[in-house]
Amino acid sequence: MTLGCAKLDKQVADWLAWDKNDKNRNEIQKLVDEKNVDALKARMDTRLVFGTAGVRSPMQAGFGRLNDLTIIQITHGFARHMLNVYGQPKNGVAIGFDGRYNSRRFAELSANVFVRNNIPVYLFSEVSPTPVVSWATIKLGCDAGLIITASHNPKEDNGYKAYWSNGAQIIGPHDTEIVRIKEAEPQPRDEYWDLSELKSSPLFHSADVVIDPYFEVEKSLNFTREINGSTPLKFTYSAFHGIGYHYTKRMFAEFGFPASSFISVAEQQDPNPDFPTIPFPNPEEGRKVLTLAMETADKNGSTVILANDPDADRIQMAEKQKDGEWRVFTGNEMGALITWWIWTNWRKANPNADASKVYILNSAVSSQIVKTIADAEGFKNETTLTGFKWMGNRAEELRADGNQVILAWEESIGYMPGHTMDKDGVSAAAVFAEIAAFLHAEGKSLQDQLYALYNRYGFHLVRSTYWMVPAPEVTKKLFSTLRADLKFPTKIGEAEVASVRDLTIGYDNSKPDNKPVLPLSTSSEMVTFFLKTGSVTTLRASGTEPKIKYYIELITAPGKTQNDLESVISEMDQLEKDVVATLLRPQQFGLIPRK
Repeated sequence: MTLGCAKLDKQVADWLAWDKNDKNRNEIQKLVDEKNVDALKARMDTRLVFGTAGVRSPMQAGFGRLNDLTIIQITHGFARHMLNVYGQPKNGVAIGFDGRYNSRRFAELSANVFVRNNIPVYLFSEVSPTPVVSWATIKLGCDAGLIITASHNPKEDNGYKAYWSNGAQIIGPHDTEIVRIKEAEPQPRDEYWDLSELKSSPLFHSADVVIDPYFEVEKSLNFTREINGSTPLKFTYSAFHGIGYHYTKRMFAEFGFPASSFISVAEQQDPNPDFPTIPFPNPEEGRKVLTLAMETADKNGSTVILANDPDADRIQMAEKQKDGEWRVFTGNEMGALITWWIWTNWRKANPNADASKVYILNSAVSSQIVKTIADAEGFKNETTLTGFKWMGNRAEELRADGNQVILAWEESIGYMPGHTMDKDGVSAAAVFAEIAAFLHAEGKSLQDQLYALYNRYGFHLVRSTYWMVPAPEVTKKLFSTLRADLKFPTKIGEAEVASVRDLTIGYDNSKPDNKPVLPLSTSSEMVTFFLKTGSVTTLRASGTEPKIKYYIELITAPGKTQNDLESVISEMDQLEKDVVATLLRPQQFGLIPRK
């Protein structure tokens, strides 16, 4: 049978010849029988490439989806690339997996591909948080690492996140070379499908040996253990039907918190790939996904909520206020608090050290409050492109040059305070709990401290959200009209634009020769407008989902208090309206607002 397209005919024929998963083969055969050309093209034509956090895709049959066959193809590319770089890699690959459907299966298939290429593997026996796999890569001295996870994506998705020997996510040329080899050598070797000898191979090892050392090394972030041990605070914790519960509970104990202070949301405690009690498995969505956590907290007299996402690399925090209402902190507000905390305790421990060699990193779309604090206190702040793939690698570069990187974070509730080279929601949960306990002992709340920081360094109000895009070509068109012939908008509302930085095309008219300092982001659209008022706004196309995100930051002079908040918010409201109207133009492009 032909489908009227030679390319599609060959793709379907190859699929039916190569795929040894009967369920997936039948899925494609059914579409062929139905002559559903559109569905087949969607499944076959999409390229699987590494984005902001690895490869992510729905779990379906087809070369453009994640399934047994494409996992084998990607890992073949990974293994062949390692052979090209290392000769014969002797230190192997650390491999973990989350609690989603097929994650263990995909991890074992990947391990088998490596072993069949004579590359040792260290596989966790059970689900493992993403940061622990980063740490395993470092601790075991591996040549690379891999975790099968789609983090906070919908339940239909899975993902493939790869690390290099430094424990940070792969960047170029590794990511593009893996994809190149995958596409140049697409037919899997028959032996890749046979898992019968995997666990008896002398190249197969357990990665579980790194778990205890992970907790031991992360305890270096524990600054006020005695206060933790006597705190009357109760913390309500949610694993979001993911894999963080056992690890985060133990980290609290390692930080000296009494067992009675840790209250788990029982309904969300164990891994469940259907995420049945939450509309979306992302704690960044705020109040609407924290309903059960708030109910649990209220029942137990708890005033602080900490929630990991399903692979435990992110952390969300909420605090009950004096009026009984819950405040859900934004990623930037949490970033301000953890910046103050980590810097203050580092300086206390190193009162005479040269702070000019101490760095805190954050991403280009995160709050500039780090820069403000750094300028005032004497340490360094550096911004990177969005994603810990950039911050992890930059941290390693800075450390190799003799600097200390004591923290990295981004506004999407990701924090890297310890020894992993990826964001770590497990250690960060304990750090935020310690901050809350310390402040409580001082008679303050988390919110009190946030306003104290704004009073000292100026309000740094950030607002971010996203609009859904009806089709990929719409994103391309929207950004191309924005930068048409480099004639960017000169005003946003009444505010004049001082400069524009476009990291997609490599343009920054505030720099010599219009060349930006930050590396380019050619794989995803990203444009930042710096206003003469001091405010900043960035538009960015998501690397994993059909979204255009915007980030707005309003910065005021120091000295303002909570009483000034209403006027500052009013100013922000107007700026946001102007950003949407001038830059996003939702009616023109058919954008769909966030629900």
